[in-house]
Amino acid sequence: MIKLLPDSVANQIAAGEVVQRPASVVKELVENAIDAGATQVTLVIKDAGKTLIQVKDNGHGMSDRDARMAFERHATSKITEIDDLEHLITFGFRGEALASIAAVAEVELKTKLHDEELGVRLLIAASKVTASEPVQCPSGSVFSVKNLFFNIPARRKFLRTDAAELKQIINEMQRVAICNLNVEFNFINNGTTIYNLPKSNLKQRLAGLFGKNISASLIDVQVETSMINIHGVVGKPDKAKKTQGEQFLFVNKRFFRSHYFQKAVIKAYEQLLPPDMHPSYFLLFEINPANIDVNIHPQKTEVKFADETAIWQIVHAVVREALSKYAVAPSIIFDMEDAPNIPVIDSNTKITAPTISVNENFNPFKNDAVNKVDGWEQLYENFNKIDKHSVDELLTSSLVEPEQQTVFAVESTRQRFLQVKNKYIVTCVKSGIMLVDICRAHQRILFERFMSMLQGASSIVSQQMLFPETVEISIPDFMIFKSVCDNLRKMGFDIRDFDTGTLMFCAMPAGLEKTSAKSIVDEILHNIKEDYNNPVWNTQEKLAQSLAKAEAVKKCETMTDEEIEYLINKLFACKMPDIDAEGKPTISIITMEEMDKLLKH
Repeated sequence: MIKLLPDSVANQIAAGEVVQRPASVVKELVENAIDAGATQVTLVIKDAGKTLIQVKDNGHGMSDRDARMAFERHATSKITEIDDLEHLITFGFRGEALASIAAVAEVELKTKLHDEELGVRLLIAASKVTASEPVQCPSGSVFSVKNLFFNIPARRKFLRTDAAELKQIINEMQRVAICNLNVEFNFINNGTTIYNLPKSNLKQRLAGLFGKNISASLIDVQVETSMINIHGVVGKPDKAKKTQGEQFLFVNKRFFRSHYFQKAVIKAYEQLLPPDMHPSYFLLFEINPANIDVNIHPQKTEVKFADETAIWQIVHAVVREALSKYAVAPSIIFDMEDAPNIPVIDSNTKITAPTISVNENFNPFKNDAVNKVDGWEQLYENFNKIDKHSVDELLTSSLVEPEQQTVFAVESTRQRFLQVKNKYIVTCVKSGIMLVDICRAHQRILFERFMSMLQGASSIVSQQMLFPETVEISIPDFMIFKSVCDNLRKMGFDIRDFDTGTLMFCAMPAGLEKTSAKSIVDEILHNIKEDYNNPVWNTQEKLAQSLAKAEAVKKCETMTDEEIEYLINKLFACKMPDIDAEGKPTISIITMEEMDKLLKH
């Protein structure tokens, strides 16, 4: 009943853990290149890795025998005995990656040792070696993985869109590039260069990965203790974002995930950030390998620490200290405009004391010094003659706070609608009182308008911008945004790729002139990232939702009766007036029975 599995079947089962998607192959091959001592790594992919994944490095290379052995299960150069697991400083060590990749793809390997004249070329498909021959090639290794999951159509069918798979590959490249600053990385997708990263320091590397603007928003973090050394950078509180994506933890140059240590960082930002904002952080831990266990997860993205509690305290303290220094010593910019001109005094100039002249005959109580008032009563003679009309004018003037206007509006009996705290509209209906959220109502109206534009049901008027606006974003965000640009152009946007990572807005749909291009981009990226890997998400709905949230009023001003009535009419002309673009209620009815209960009748 019990028998050994054939190697081909065992490799495919292992591939289910190791090779989940093209990004998994990229991770394993690039990490192998780093482990081989490479100082230059080039990644070339086609069709988001489904057609080709090629990794070229200038590492040590392999001999003919080692090249063949590398594709055997559990063949490794990293460990020879169990004690070696306590001193691991390399990425891979279990010897399953190449065997798993070769089980589900067609693999070509060209490799040569530095002191050899000829290298070797291997062709492997579905774990079977189909060719092995000497070849002229540069020192190092070139792995070409073609037709991923060609022999497992079901696995290939479950891959996401090219844009989603490309984003995962970019994430893997970022994780390797951030902690290997002495390695030059090049990343080419379908003939277009995504990254060209020379050897650099941490901030320069982050600027190359996430855009030039990130450097100015980072605070240095540095601490050395007997237990752990931590260095890196954290983002300034005012540069936090709605979406996650720039949160990285590394231990001994290995990326890992940890909600536990993430809480240590987030707690350091306590009272500095709203709860829905996420700061950026890039923290690199250096610790004795004997005090961590990296062999607890198939993808090796989780790490067990010997003393997590103490390290948590160190992480929290060092981030808190960095933020405190930033807050205590902010940069000071002196404004020299309208500054007095202070002359430079010559050393021979005689200094004299200033003199003060006083008019001894001045008397402020003389009648000619002030306007004469016959009697104080005349100052208040019209006090009791203020009529209702003058009060109306006073309360509706621009000098009165909106809250005061609202209070008076509630007392008025002439209005059909009442505006409460510039947030809600209240009106009477048959069953009681209807409460309308102004911002959500506006959002619903805009959402249906944008959906109509995307579906071609309404005319589109594009407004050319007098001065085009440029927006810089990270490379992963740039790739996501490019995937929705066609839909945006249908709505009247004129967006051009000024450069990789930079967008130029030359025109917008009429009605969006008050909204900045940056706020539109931020809202779209925030909205799309939440469900980007969901295969059933609706691109048009997400775009309309994002634009409605960006354009809708955030804080309403006092509205006239005509404006309120126009908003209500527009809302109830919508297909679904009772919910906003995100499904939150726009209206609520308070019945007479509920009001009676509140007043305990």
